[in-house]
Amino acid sequence: MTTTHHASPQSAMRLRELIFGAACAAALRAVASLGVADALGEEPMTVEELAAAVGAEPRPLRRLLRALSSHGVFAETDDGRYTHTDMSRQLREGSPSSLRYIALWCTEPWTWQAWPRLDEAVRSGRNIFPDLYGKEFFDYLHDDAAGSAEVFNKAMTHSSRQSAADLVGFLDLDGVSSVVDIGGGEGHVLASLLEKHPGLSGTLIDLPQVVAHADPRLQKGGSLASRARLAAGDCRTEVPVRADLYIIKNLLEWDDDSTRRTLRNVVGAAQPGARVVVVENLVDDSPSMKFTTAMDLLLLLNVGGAKHSRQSMLALLTEAGLRVERVEPVNPYLHAFECTVPS
Repeated sequence: MTTTHHASPQSAMRLRELIFGAACAAALRAVASLGVADALGEEPMTVEELAAAVGAEPRPLRRLLRALSSHGVFAETDDGRYTHTDMSRQLREGSPSSLRYIALWCTEPWTWQAWPRLDEAVRSGRNIFPDLYGKEFFDYLHDDAAGSAEVFNKAMTHSSRQSAADLVGFLDLDGVSSVVDIGGGEGHVLASLLEKHPGLSGTLIDLPQVVAHADPRLQKGGSLASRARLAAGDCRTEVPVRADLYIIKNLLEWDDDSTRRTLRNVVGAAQPGARVVVVENLVDDSPSMKFTTAMDLLLLLNVGGAKHSRQSMLALLTEAGLRVERVEPVNPYLHAFECTVPS
């Protein structure tokens, strides 16, 4: 028996908007690439002025800005000029809250090839990247896509700097004299912690090519070098440091086996009573679910990884032998799982 369904005008309009979501993403990439947000000052500008500033044709630029203004990115004045909104300001490269490189990273050329294969990834449960490019994702970035790799590094650097301040403000380091930042990239979290707590020493663990470009404050001759150690290695193989506190931020997104090995290595290295703080985006219990679930699907496509739910993260931490003390939001995008290594 067939049931006739009459869609509401609102639901039909919203679904049409979602169907054309790629157009919105492409528009954001275009203005980020053109540098429109940086060209637009605090006073309204005409399209002609903006076009001259970024080297574009006025008529298509107006169409681009009109599309984004309908989403609240830029705003059009009554006399046809354009001005900033809170969202468009975040596309400026120099903004402390800049998302310019995130906009570029999430719309890199490889993404447009990968998204149409999402149904295959859902059917198979594995990443489709090797089928597309003949090699795994990070090998592809390293070997064949230097420009995309640079965008990735800048996107991760901006994101890490922004979240480091939130995490440093969140963490209570009472009784902590040593900290390890596992897979901490360039070490923005560690550097921020060392700056805030003069009695603290710390170690950054990441792959050799990553720690080679660590925050200058942590490197030899840097302002924090006397209290910092840079340890090149793979945490899935070994965590060769004993400390009071271990931080693992946005790292446990691989397959579950890699996550289990990393957590086991931490528990094996730590002394009883040591603290372990795991910081992750969650696909549930979060005001940022639309963003996080989208990143979860992208992880499925490119590396076969996944963002965690609260329960899946709790299960892996408990399985590793950690005692979870509490789960708290760090900011709208991140949750901290505060754990202790039991006796």
